[in-house]
Amino acid sequence: MSLVASELTCIKRDRVLFERLSMSLEPGQLVYLRGPNGAGKTSLLRILTGLAAPDAGTVYFQGAPVSNDIAAYHKALIYLGHKPALNSTLSAMENLRFWLAQQYLTFDPKAAYQALEKLGLVGLEDIPVRLLSAGQQRRAALARLWLKPASVWLLDEPFTALDTQGIALLETLFAHHVADGGMLLTTSHQPLSKRAGPVTNMDLEYRL
Repeated sequence: MSLVASELTCIKRDRVLFERLSMSLEPGQLVYLRGPNGAGKTSLLRILTGLAAPDAGTVYFQGAPVSNDIAAYHKALIYLGHKPALNSTLSAMENLRFWLAQQYLTFDPKAAYQALEKLGLVGLEDIPVRLLSAGQQRRAALARLWLKPASVWLLDEPFTALDTQGIALLETLFAHHVADGGMLLTTSHQPLSKRAGPVTNMDLEYRL
């Protein structure tokens, strides 16, 4: 059931971000990916999701290369990038409906409302997200975590623009996901608190 990266190499603009990188993400494990800007954290996440190909190496899920059946892998995956990936002309509720359709999942208005309620967006669920603050937009994107049953979460800077209450809510969700046997790899510019549960640190260095 693990997600395994074997001997990955990534080169951007003639600079080697990382080479022969190997790691594994196991059920019940939270990995905190650390490193300065430019070290390759986002590039590694995109390779692990299957959205980008490594210059060398292979990513495996459940013992098989993810490229063998990328659609099946994506059913087990939630990836949230550094940007919230919302349509600014749609409301938070409409964005969730659209995203769930992309995931081939049924839209349940009650479940969507409950997720937005947890995130403090009740009363704001039906207005265009362009009218929301950066923190509210981040919360609207994070609502996806409550709506798709996925064992693998790959999150790039999920705490961006969140206040302390939002960070606490998200860390608590992390702990529940991992306790239920889920796998989570996240980046952040701030350390995870004990609220998130046991954490395995993984460091990437900036290479010239």
